[in-house]
Amino acid sequence: MTSSVSADTSAAWQELATVPLLATLPEDRLRALWTGSLPRRYHAGEILRSAGDPAEHLLLLLRGRVAATAGTAAGRVVRFGEWTGPCALDKVAVIDGRGHTATLTATTGCAVRSLPRTRFEELVDDVPSVRGHVLRLLADQVRLHQESYTNTATLPVEARLATWLLAKSAETPHARVELPGTQQELAESLGTTRVTVNRALSQWRRSGLIDLTRRMVVVLAPELLALRANASSLSAETPHPAER
Repeated sequence: MTSSVSADTSAAWQELATVPLLATLPEDRLRALWTGSLPRRYHAGEILRSAGDPAEHLLLLLRGRVAATAGTAAGRVVRFGEWTGPCALDKVAVIDGRGHTATLTATTGCAVRSLPRTRFEELVDDVPSVRGHVLRLLADQVRLHQESYTNTATLPVEARLATWLLAKSAETPHARVELPGTQQELAESLGTTRVTVNRALSQWRRSGLIDLTRRMVVVLAPELLALRANASSLSAETPHPAER
Protein backbone atom coordinates (compact mmCIF):
# COMPACT_ATOMS: atom_id res chain seq x y z
CA MET A 1 0.00 0.00 0.00
CA THR A 2 1.16 3.53 -0.73
CA SER A 3 2.42 5.36 2.34
CA SER A 4 3.83 8.77 3.16
CA VAL A 5 7.46 9.12 4.15
CA SER A 6 7.45 9.84 7.87
CA ALA A 7 10.34 12.26 8.22
CA ASP A 8 12.75 14.30 6.16
CA THR A 9 16.19 15.44 7.17
CA SER A 10 17.15 19.09 6.84
CA ALA A 11 19.26 18.35 3.76
CA ALA A 12 16.79 15.99 2.08
CA TRP A 13 15.75 18.71 -0.37
CA GLN A 14 19.11 18.22 -2.10
CA GLU A 15 17.74 15.03 -3.64
CA LEU A 16 15.68 17.21 -5.97
CA ALA A 17 18.90 18.57 -7.49
CA THR A 18 19.65 15.05 -8.80
CA VAL A 19 16.54 15.18 -11.02
CA PRO A 20 17.78 16.43 -14.43
CA LEU A 21 14.73 18.65 -14.89
CA LEU A 22 15.54 20.54 -11.67
CA ALA A 23 19.34 20.35 -11.65
CA THR A 24 19.92 24.04 -12.46
CA LEU A 25 17.54 25.46 -9.85
CA PRO A 26 18.98 27.49 -6.97
CA GLU A 27 18.84 26.22 -3.39
CA ASP A 28 15.91 28.40 -2.32
CA ARG A 29 13.79 27.15 -5.24
CA LEU A 30 14.65 23.52 -4.50
CA ARG A 31 13.78 23.97 -0.83
CA ALA A 32 10.43 25.48 -1.78
CA LEU A 33 9.67 22.63 -4.17
CA TRP A 34 10.57 20.07 -1.51
CA THR A 35 8.24 21.74 0.99
CA GLY A 36 5.49 22.05 -1.61
CA SER A 37 5.63 18.42 -2.79
CA LEU A 38 4.20 15.29 -1.20
CA PRO A 39 6.39 12.28 -0.32
CA ARG A 40 5.30 8.79 -1.37
CA ARG A 41 6.78 5.30 -1.35
CA TYR A 42 5.69 2.44 -3.59
CA HIS A 43 6.46 -1.26 -3.43
CA ALA A 44 7.38 -3.34 -6.50
CA GLY A 45 4.22 -4.11 -8.46
CA GLU A 46 2.25 -1.12 -7.18
CA ILE A 47 0.64 1.22 -9.70
CA LEU A 48 1.61 4.86 -9.31
CA ARG A 49 -0.88 6.08 -11.91
CA SER A 50 -3.17 4.40 -14.43
CA ALA A 51 -3.51 5.47 -18.06
CA GLY A 52 -6.13 8.20 -18.30
CA ASP A 53 -5.91 9.23 -14.63
CA PRO A 54 -5.92 13.01 -14.17
CA ALA A 55 -2.35 14.31 -14.17
CA GLU A 56 -2.66 16.82 -11.35
CA HIS A 57 0.88 16.22 -10.04
CA LEU A 58 4.30 15.79 -11.59
CA LEU A 59 5.86 12.62 -10.19
CA LEU A 60 9.53 13.06 -9.32
CA LEU A 61 11.10 9.60 -9.07
CA LEU A 62 14.04 9.96 -6.69
CA ARG A 63 14.93 6.27 -6.30
CA GLY A 64 13.70 3.07 -7.91
CA ARG A 65 12.48 1.98 -11.33
CA VAL A 66 9.10 2.47 -13.03
CA ALA A 67 7.64 0.90 -16.19
CA ALA A 68 5.11 2.55 -18.49
CA THR A 69 2.55 0.35 -20.25
CA ALA A 70 -0.78 0.61 -22.04
CA GLY A 71 -3.34 -1.86 -23.37
CA THR A 72 -4.56 -2.10 -26.96
CA ALA A 73 -8.09 -2.73 -28.18
CA ALA A 74 -6.98 -6.27 -29.03
CA GLY A 75 -5.96 -6.91 -25.44
CA ARG A 76 -2.20 -6.75 -25.98
CA VAL A 77 0.02 -4.90 -23.52
CA VAL A 78 2.40 -2.37 -25.08
CA ARG A 79 5.43 -1.43 -23.01
CA PHE A 80 6.73 2.08 -23.70
CA GLY A 81 9.83 1.80 -21.56
CA GLU A 82 11.29 1.75 -18.08
CA TRP A 83 12.72 4.69 -16.16
CA THR A 84 15.20 4.69 -13.30
CA GLY A 85 15.33 7.52 -10.77
CA PRO A 86 16.22 10.26 -10.42
CA CYS A 87 13.89 11.56 -13.13
CA ALA A 88 10.50 13.19 -13.71
CA LEU A 89 7.74 10.88 -14.97
CA ASP A 90 5.16 11.54 -17.72
CA LYS A 91 5.82 15.27 -18.02
CA VAL A 92 3.74 15.39 -21.21
CA ALA A 93 0.59 14.38 -19.33
CA VAL A 94 1.13 17.15 -16.79
CA ILE A 95 1.74 19.70 -19.55
CA ASP A 96 -1.31 18.96 -21.70
CA GLY A 97 -3.69 18.15 -18.83
CA ARG A 98 -5.38 15.30 -20.73
CA GLY A 99 -4.56 12.52 -18.31
CA HIS A 100 -1.65 10.13 -17.93
CA THR A 101 -0.47 8.65 -21.22
CA ALA A 102 0.38 5.24 -19.73
CA THR A 103 0.03 3.11 -16.62
CA LEU A 104 3.06 3.68 -14.39
CA THR A 105 4.03 0.62 -12.33
CA ALA A 106 6.87 0.32 -9.84
CA THR A 107 9.21 -2.53 -10.83
CA THR A 108 11.28 -1.99 -7.66
CA GLY A 109 10.67 -0.13 -4.44
CA CYS A 110 10.35 3.58 -5.29
CA ALA A 111 10.68 6.91 -3.47
CA VAL A 112 8.65 9.66 -5.14
CA ARG A 113 7.85 13.33 -4.60
CA SER A 114 4.50 14.46 -5.99
CA LEU A 115 4.67 18.08 -7.19
CA PRO A 116 1.37 19.91 -7.88
CA ARG A 117 0.84 20.70 -11.53
CA THR A 118 0.54 24.44 -10.83
CA ARG A 119 4.02 24.48 -9.29
CA PHE A 120 5.46 22.71 -12.34
CA GLU A 121 3.73 25.16 -14.69
CA GLU A 122 5.28 28.03 -12.74
CA LEU A 123 8.73 26.51 -13.30
CA VAL A 124 8.13 26.16 -17.04
CA ASP A 125 6.94 29.78 -17.24
CA ASP A 126 9.63 31.30 -15.01
CA VAL A 127 12.82 29.27 -15.43
CA PRO A 128 14.42 29.24 -18.92
CA SER A 129 16.48 26.09 -18.20
CA VAL A 130 13.34 24.14 -17.23
CA ARG A 131 11.44 25.45 -20.25
CA GLY A 132 14.34 24.45 -22.54
CA HIS A 133 14.54 21.02 -20.96
CA VAL A 134 10.81 20.43 -21.53
CA LEU A 135 11.01 21.56 -25.16
CA ARG A 136 13.98 19.25 -25.81
CA LEU A 137 12.12 16.41 -24.15
CA LEU A 138 9.06 16.92 -26.34
CA ALA A 139 11.18 17.05 -29.49
CA ASP A 140 13.05 13.89 -28.48
CA GLN A 141 9.81 12.07 -27.76
CA VAL A 142 8.38 12.96 -31.16
CA ARG A 143 11.50 11.56 -32.83
CA LEU A 144 11.47 8.42 -30.72
CA HIS A 145 7.78 7.80 -31.35
CA GLN A 146 8.27 8.22 -35.09
CA GLU A 147 11.21 5.82 -35.08
CA SER A 148 9.35 3.30 -32.94
CA TYR A 149 6.26 3.47 -35.15
CA THR A 150 8.35 3.05 -38.30
CA ASN A 151 10.22 0.06 -36.88
CA THR A 152 7.06 -1.63 -35.63
CA ALA A 153 5.22 -1.05 -38.89
CA THR A 154 8.00 -2.00 -41.30
CA LEU A 155 10.60 -4.21 -39.61
CA PRO A 156 10.15 -7.91 -38.88
CA VAL A 157 10.46 -8.96 -35.25
CA GLU A 158 14.02 -10.33 -35.60
CA ALA A 159 15.21 -7.05 -37.08
CA ARG A 160 13.48 -5.06 -34.32
CA LEU A 161 15.04 -7.21 -31.61
CA ALA A 162 18.51 -7.15 -33.17
CA THR A 163 18.34 -3.38 -33.65
CA TRP A 164 17.35 -2.94 -30.00
CA LEU A 165 20.17 -5.20 -28.77
CA LEU A 166 22.79 -3.48 -30.90
CA ALA A 167 21.70 -0.02 -29.75
CA LYS A 168 21.71 -1.00 -26.08
CA SER A 169 25.00 -2.90 -26.29
CA ALA A 170 26.70 0.16 -27.78
CA GLU A 171 25.80 2.10 -24.63
CA THR A 172 27.22 -0.38 -22.10
CA PRO A 173 30.68 -1.73 -21.26
CA HIS A 174 31.51 -5.14 -22.74
CA ALA A 175 28.26 -5.11 -24.80
CA ARG A 176 26.25 -6.35 -21.80
CA VAL A 177 22.54 -5.60 -22.13
CA GLU A 178 20.28 -5.92 -19.11
CA LEU A 179 16.81 -7.09 -20.11
CA PRO A 180 13.97 -4.78 -19.00
CA GLY A 181 12.53 -7.14 -16.39
CA THR A 182 11.51 -10.28 -18.27
CA GLN A 183 11.35 -11.50 -21.86
CA GLN A 184 7.62 -10.82 -21.69
CA GLU A 185 8.30 -7.16 -20.88
CA LEU A 186 10.84 -6.95 -23.70
CA ALA A 187 8.29 -8.47 -26.08
CA GLU A 188 5.73 -5.87 -25.02
CA SER A 189 8.16 -3.05 -25.74
CA LEU A 190 8.82 -4.46 -29.23
CA GLY A 191 5.17 -5.13 -30.03
CA THR A 192 5.48 -8.91 -30.25
CA THR A 193 5.14 -12.04 -28.09
CA ARG A 194 7.44 -13.64 -25.52
CA VAL A 195 7.56 -16.86 -27.56
CA THR A 196 8.86 -14.98 -30.60
CA VAL A 197 11.52 -13.15 -28.58
CA ASN A 198 12.62 -16.35 -26.85
CA ARG A 199 12.87 -18.19 -30.17
CA ALA A 200 15.08 -15.50 -31.72
CA LEU A 201 17.35 -15.18 -28.67
CA SER A 202 17.75 -18.96 -28.41
CA GLN A 203 18.64 -19.22 -32.09
CA TRP A 204 21.23 -16.45 -31.82
CA ARG A 205 22.75 -18.09 -28.77
CA ARG A 206 23.10 -21.41 -30.59
CA SER A 207 24.74 -19.56 -33.48
CA GLY A 208 27.24 -17.93 -31.11
CA LEU A 209 26.02 -14.38 -31.72
CA ILE A 210 25.03 -13.74 -28.10
CA ASP A 211 25.39 -15.16 -24.62
CA LEU A 212 22.12 -15.31 -22.73
CA THR A 213 21.14 -15.52 -19.07
CA ARG A 214 17.79 -14.89 -17.43
CA ARG A 215 18.32 -11.12 -17.13
CA MET A 216 21.33 -10.38 -19.33
CA VAL A 217 22.32 -10.58 -23.00
CA VAL A 218 25.97 -10.21 -24.03
CA VAL A 219 26.41 -9.40 -27.72
CA LEU A 220 29.40 -11.50 -28.83
CA ALA A 221 29.31 -10.83 -32.57
CA PRO A 222 27.69 -7.43 -33.28
CA GLU A 223 28.67 -7.46 -36.96
CA LEU A 224 26.98 -10.81 -37.54
CA LEU A 225 23.95 -9.77 -35.54
CA ALA A 226 23.67 -6.64 -37.69
CA LEU A 227 23.84 -8.82 -40.81
CA ARG A 228 21.00 -10.95 -39.44
CA ALA A 229 18.92 -7.84 -38.86
CA ASN A 230 19.62 -6.53 -42.37
CA ALA A 231 18.90 -9.90 -43.96
CA SER A 232 15.63 -10.15 -42.07
CA SER A 233 14.62 -6.66 -43.20
CA LEU A 234 15.53 -7.35 -46.84
CA SER A 235 13.62 -10.63 -46.90
CA ALA A 236 10.55 -8.83 -45.58
CA GLU A 237 10.83 -6.21 -48.34
CA THR A 238 11.40 -8.70 -51.18
CA PRO A 239 8.06 -9.53 -52.82
CA HIS A 240 6.97 -13.11 -53.33
CA PRO A 241 7.52 -14.32 -56.94
CA ALA A 242 3.77 -14.39 -57.44
CA GLU A 243 3.57 -10.73 -56.46
CA ARG A 244 6.29 -9.46 -58.82
